[in-house]
Amino acid sequence: MFSCEFVTFISALACSIAKGKSQKEINILAAFFTQLGDTLATISTLDSD
Repeated sequence: MFSCEFVTFISALACSIAKGKSQKEINILAAFFTQLGDTLATISTLDSD
């Protein structure tokens, strides 16, 4: 998948996930996915040694 297609996919996915959710629910989901991404990056960094 090309980078622009990936960005478009992620944006569409975010819109789909957010649809019908309250601001609080969206904030919780954003925090969840941010922590998930950061944890995966940490694991990847530690496992690359």
